[in-house]
Amino acid sequence: MVKVMQVIPAIDLRGGSCVRLRQGDYNQETVFGDDPAAMAAHWEVEGAARIHLVDLDGAKEGRPVNVEAVRAILGRVAVPCQLGGGVRDEATIAAWLDAGLERVIVGTRALKDPAWFRAMTRTFPGRLVLGLDARDGRIATEGWLDVSSVAATTLAEQFDDLPLAGVVYTDIARDGMLEGPNLAATEALAVRLKTPVIASGGVGSLGDVERLAALPIAACIVGRALYEGRFRLSEARERAGELGATP
Repeated sequence: MVKVMQVIPAIDLRGGSCVRLRQGDYNQETVFGDDPAAMAAHWEVEGAARIHLVDLDGAKEGRPVNVEAVRAILGRVAVPCQLGGGVRDEATIAAWLDAGLERVIVGTRALKDPAWFRAMTRTFPGRLVLGLDARDGRIATEGWLDVSSVAATTLAEQFDDLPLAGVVYTDIARDGMLEGPNLAATEALAVRLKTPVIASGGVGSLGDVERLAALPIAACIVGRALYEGRFRLSEARERAGELGATP
């Protein structure tokens, strides 16, 4: 059986625009477009099998903010979309899923209220993704503004028995920097979990995609490298073994 890793383009939303941050710093923002729905349609045409959305304002404020932009995206594309940022209660999860999202990513509340998160995974089986955003191996929350004392691997293992759709692991220091992903940390997490791992942060070249594809992970999220034209999505999908694979 051929190993296939899905390549997922990211659309980070702030103020209704498509942006990218460096290392999660809200003061280091680059705007790549003011029509996120058109951007999503572009990635769909380029062959994306899934699109990763982040409500950056929502992550900071703890509630959904870029709602209209997300709804416009969902109304424009047919490919499944997943979203993280500002998902802190059951009503928000239900509302996003009802709006048409395939999966919802929960980070901050999972760390702060594990019992609640466990209950939510059973209420919405196969529809939730655990968001692990780490700085120096420790979980960061509140839109990456606060760093906890909890190790990413510890939190992930705590939830590995749940009906999760996956775990998104982001090394904040690598995010938006195009200097390569944290392969060692990503692999260490993947080999300890039964839950599928999705890598995020730092992909800057096709070589990075190849190196990630060699790990036991399900997918990788790519943002700035695609927006800056370092490579095309089709090229990344080919390196990941995604092109020509049987669904």
